[in-house]
Amino acid sequence: MRMRRLGSQGPELSVIGYGAWEAGAGSEWGEAPPRERIVEAIRTVLDTGINWIDTAEVYGDGRSEELVALAISGHRDEVLIATKVAPEPEGTGFRPEQIRRACVDSLRRLRTGHIDLYQLHWPDESGVPIEDTWGAMAALVDEGLVRAIGVSNFDRGLIERCEAVRHVDSLQQEFSMLQLEHRELIAWCGERGIGVLSYGPLAYGLLTGAIGPDTRFDPTDFRSGAGEWDYWRNLFAPGKIERSLAVVDALRPIAERLGCTVSQLALAWNVHQPGVTAAIAGSRNPDHVRANAAAGDIELDDATLAELEEALRLGPAFG
Repeated sequence: MRMRRLGSQGPELSVIGYGAWEAGAGSEWGEAPPRERIVEAIRTVLDTGINWIDTAEVYGDGRSEELVALAISGHRDEVLIATKVAPEPEGTGFRPEQIRRACVDSLRRLRTGHIDLYQLHWPDESGVPIEDTWGAMAALVDEGLVRAIGVSNFDRGLIERCEAVRHVDSLQQEFSMLQLEHRELIAWCGERGIGVLSYGPLAYGLLTGAIGPDTRFDPTDFRSGAGEWDYWRNLFAPGKIERSLAVVDALRPIAERLGCTVSQLALAWNVHQPGVTAAIAGSRNPDHVRANAAAGDIELDDATLAELEEALRLGPAFG
């Protein structure tokens, strides 16, 4: 597994990380497998070369963090943990005292003395100045509770306001072959020593090649259209799903030629993009975790990357 430093000051990360949203989620991913199966999937990272796990307080109302703690019990020194605090009402909140309380609660659920990367999950719209919030995040580093701090789903303006207070170690942003909206922002971060962790690199299953036009999801699964999430509108809605699957079909012969799966090709492409430090791939299936990890060793030459760029033009980002 290839390793990269997270920005200019962060830790060394494997280019593929494990995302624990799906593992600890509620009904938004449909019916969950038995808890033992989920813990097994998370624990699989210890044998794959993946050295970090990303979770959050809002994933299953803390359940994800608790499952991560259970899975890595006795192996804490082998895995870096990234988690997040969210604004109210979904999360604890972004006032300085709330930031510290959320961190302490996450430490308790994770059964650890420090968090390797602590992140603001998405921008707050309640009026709390981001400078106050980011100052509280920096104080956690000074206190030794947190090793690095980052943001998620932030735009350039908000990142620059944080930078004026203390360096932003990372941005976590949605980015995949089917979701290219933040490509320029990601490259900009890379130029400024801000690491980038891409989430949704498999487009919520579309880029695995396992979803087709006749696939039906559990009625509670957001991919069925339940709640009409932005992810669904952008990738799965009528008119979008056809373009998404056209990209997948174009990837199949390239993946076959390279001797990898469509999933592995999509992940390899992701971590070859300017600014991207690593990609977050989650699964509740141990075999899928192993397959995702193997993508970290795939090298793509310039000709293949150019060929893939042509395939992307079939996708929803272009129509």
